Amino acid sequence: MSRIQPTTPFGRRPLSLAMMAAQAAAKACPDEAASHKWRTFRNLTEAKQRLGIGDRALAVLSALLSFHPETALVPGPDLVVFPSNRELSVRAHGPSPTTLRRALTQLVEAGLVIRRDSPNGKRYARRGEGGQIEQAFGFDLSPLVARAGEFEALAGEVRAAARARALLREEISLLRRDIAKIVAFARETGLSGAWDEIEAQLHGAGSMPPRSAGNAMLAEVAEGLRGLRAAVDKCLAESTEFRKMDACESQVGCHHQSSKPESFQNLERGLRGREDKVAAPLAESVVPNDRALPLGLVLEACPDIAAYARHGIANWRDFLGTATVVRASLGIGLPAWSMAVEAMGEEQAAVVLACILQRGPTIAAPGAYLRDLAEKARAGRFSAWPMVMALWRMRQETRISASAVAGPLPRSTIPGRLRAAGLHG
Repeated sequence: MSRIQPTTPFGRRPLSLAMMAAQAAAKACPDEAASHKWRTFRNLTEAKQRLGIGDRALAVLSALLSFHPETALVPGPDLVVFPSNRELSVRAHGPSPTTLRRALTQLVEAGLVIRRDSPNGKRYARRGEGGQIEQAFGFDLSPLVARAGEFEALAGEVRAAARARALLREEISLLRRDIAKIVAFARETGLSGAWDEIEAQLHGAGSMPPRSAGNAMLAEVAEGLRGLRAAVDKCLAESTEFRKMDACESQVGCHHQSSKPESFQNLERGLRGREDKVAAPLAESVVPNDRALPLGLVLEACPDIAAYARHGIANWRDFLGTATVVRASLGIGLPAWSMAVEAMGEEQAAVVLACILQRGPTIAAPGAYLRDLAEKARAGRFSAWPMVMALWRMRQETRISASAVAGPLPRSTIPGRLRAAGLHG
């Protein structure tokens, strides 16, 4: 007896264009096609809004997939599942009969399953003499195989849109923070500029957009904040001028070093009597020495210390732990380190250690150099600010020199780096 494949629903259920389209797609599906049922279901879950299906319909579809014994969905008569309403409701987490019927109708109208109704509308299977299923009446899962590529593409578009939305929200948050803290830093340090106008524009842009905001709205807000950030950088470029090294005779920026360097490794025990050959601190800075050093500025000026961190440097606790490793690497003894911590404080001593590491072989005796700075700090004649700012300026000048080969450098490049001085630490 030939197998009959019903194409119309039982009873008063009408035949719709969606049903006919789903049946046509199932017939056009090549025999060698296959899909992973749970991977396809995940793609459907991510693209549910694009397909117009709800959570309850997805729960019922998951229950239908669980009645198929194989993980792979392959075109053929075996894709028809025929659970009773009672078993289907149990596996779909117990919806009411009305909700179950509504969810099944939604799946059929969305073209995700096809009704293969029996003459009396019941779901069952007719088996042959060997126990194999010859004819099954129920729900055909063939559209899931035929449209697997479509579902994967839709899910990819949804994921891309979600990622773009997350990046826009991240950019908006960072721009708002940067602008607000740069304005506060400029006022605190007395920099001239239209800071009141910039702050008014920031308040006029409103608070962070709500979670329900779409990508178009987020892109518009981000574009406005980018323009405001460019205005902040322009103000910094016009108002911020760093004092050059040795700008006046009261500044001593000469670096004293032994003319006969013996080794770049610090052998502190043999250098305790050679403090006359120790390098002097770097030049003074216009930044007030009584302000706490921001961690972001220190990492910007002394990036080499990050290579000694096991899991990166996110806060002062990580920085201090990394400084312990650097001290041992430079060969600085514990007495010199304890002397520096007692004279400067642990944080400032760790900053000085990072500056010594950054200057590398220019300091032949790191331990003796640290002792000399500790004695000056005890006498109130030393601060880590000038060392950090001098190294910071050297890195900026290096960037400018490297960029001069490719073309003129925008005026906002150096001031853009200043956000580290007020945003971190």
